[in-house]
Amino acid sequence: MIMKCVEDNAIDIQYEEDTDKSCVVNMNNHSDFNLYGDPSKDNSDYLLTLNADYYTPVDSTFMTTGEIVPVEGTPMDFRTSRQMGERINADFEQLKFTGGYDHNYVTDNYSKGNRRLIATAYSKETGIAMDVTSDCPCVQFYAANFVENEKGKNGHVYNQRDAFCLETQVEPNAVNVEDFHSPVLAAGEHYNSETSYRFYIKE
Repeated sequence: MIMKCVEDNAIDIQYEEDTDKSCVVNMNNHSDFNLYGDPSKDNSDYLLTLNADYYTPVDSTFMTTGEIVPVEGTPMDFRTSRQMGERINADFEQLKFTGGYDHNYVTDNYSKGNRRLIATAYSKETGIAMDVTSDCPCVQFYAANFVENEKGKNGHVYNQRDAFCLETQVEPNAVNVEDFHSPVLAAGEHYNSETSYRFYIKE
């Protein structure tokens, strides 16, 4: 994995792998973001857009069930910009299983090597926005439901929902589900994937 900061206020991550035997490759990055820069303020007011018509439900053990279901008509729908905290405590089984959002979204317009905008997070209070572009088929939205006493920069301590993650990936447990994108890298095949987190001030 190569991670670098580039001139357009972005963090670019490049994943590469070569193998002499077939194996499972599903690399991602678990960076937590706080658009306030202040752990005393949680993520509930952040606006999130996810370019994804579908997500993969989980069971009570957090494992994907093998289904791919529409977000439409559910609290999982972020196709138009919504506050992260608007429906996070809704009476909805998926949110109860995971204590909030911790779900894989199957993003739109995927084709191998096609890097496109898959998500945007934005704080109206600070004006800071973050675009996520990737050539991965999926992204995991995690609302930091289980963060507790995590130490960050300048002595800040982060707790539940003080941050969020957008982790690009292939569907969890994809190796066991035929309808998911394949995470298998064949012997002699080169794996290359790119994800970028770009920060800017939204007018």
